[in-house]
Amino acid sequence: MKLTERVEQILSWYQHENEGTINNIKRLLMSGTLAGTGKLVILPVDQGFEHGPSKSFAMNQDAYDPEYHFKFALDAGCNAYAAPLGFIEHGAYKYADKIPLILKLNNSESIFSGEPGQIMTSSVEDAERLGCVAVGFSIYPGSNNAPKMYEELREITRKAKSKGLAVVVWSYPRGGSLKKEDETAVDVVAYAAHIAAQMGANIIKIKPPSDYISSEDSKKIFIDNAIPTQELSDRVSYCIQSSFNGKRIVIFSGGAAKNKEDIISEITGIAKGGGFGSIVGRNSFQRPYHEGKSLMKEIMTIYSNESTNILKS
Repeated sequence: MKLTERVEQILSWYQHENEGTINNIKRLLMSGTLAGTGKLVILPVDQGFEHGPSKSFAMNQDAYDPEYHFKFALDAGCNAYAAPLGFIEHGAYKYADKIPLILKLNNSESIFSGEPGQIMTSSVEDAERLGCVAVGFSIYPGSNNAPKMYEELREITRKAKSKGLAVVVWSYPRGGSLKKEDETAVDVVAYAAHIAAQMGANIIKIKPPSDYISSEDSKKIFIDNAIPTQELSDRVSYCIQSSFNGKRIVIFSGGAAKNKEDIISEITGIAKGGGFGSIVGRNSFQRPYHEGKSLMKEIMTIYSNESTNILKS
């Protein structure tokens, strides 16, 4: 498939990378229903590890089967499928040439009650062995464990790129002195996105930012510089700007399970704000197969329409 003007523009932001990494970013952008639009919709299924199988799959029991998710991602037209080692190993031989795979290298589990952190559960070598195009890695800016996570990410990024893999960073503020509302505060989320960009992430995953601002100092900066925060699209735009003035791919978490109307409203705001896409997990695979597939197709249509508007402007 011939590269589109938009994909060529995005790839030009990554010319510092080696040919293998650029080719894998290209494969992500040229796969699935949104191929060539510069937008990404990815299926992540790390929830079983993070929250437990009953909280993740009991509402759609077909989803206990790892192969379900490969088939779903492919059938729904996703750009890629991301998961921890066990799920990826189960279907990589059969599906790695059919849909780009992202191996999530570190994970946490909800029955641990200490300071937020993640443990390495697989390796760059595993990703290479399984034919993945990228590795995924979580960092928790603000956590007391953040320095260790940054050091791990530095080494993971160096090793992954040396093997031609792309690097996707989940950047979720939490822990330390952060309050619960700080975790999605627009200034904090934008900061987290910027940290991921500075760490060398090719693709950055953040949560949709709320209109809360974490400190009086930040509020003054936003007011003095007339930075709008009322609409989700404004807040998304600010997070994109904070990621090298939009020259890094920033995608957004699907978040907690919610009704379809709220999902579509949120995706519309993200797309309007210039978001590069979404990584939608439980809001898709916890629904019956065809209902989840239909929702993903609707999400992709929103991003495709927004991409058309960008090219016309």
